[in-house]
Amino acid sequence: VQLQACGGGLVQTGACLRLSCAASGRTFSNYDMGWFRQAPGKEREFVAAISRSGVSTSYADSVKGRFTISRDNAKNTVYLQMNSLTPEDTAVYYCAAGPLRLAVSSKSYDYWGQGTQVTVSS
Repeated sequence: VQLQACGGGLVQTGACLRLSCAASGRTFSNYDMGWFRQAPGKEREFVAAISRSGVSTSYADSVKGRFTISRDNAKNTVYLQMNSLTPEDTAVYYCAAGPLRLAVSSKSYDYWGQGTQVTVSS
């Protein structure tokens, strides 16, 4: 699966952004999808995951209630709607595809997008 993430940018505190990740190459609906992020000097961390059907989701505590993951299997795309952004959300955001249900470990994902930068200014 090839993944292409986009939608990042520079915004102010309190703003919102929607990230998209388009998949190609294999059957998108065969994979659970995840979003991870990595801030400078920090390890990559789990943000959200969604089951292959889109019915089930999982979130990191730090984004619960602010971020929403969704997918459109007809468009082979997964989204991350991010609201009420804070400077602590500044990171490179990666989408990933994997076989395990709602996995939170990056090691559970087989395919990764190239990342898109999100910067939130105070």
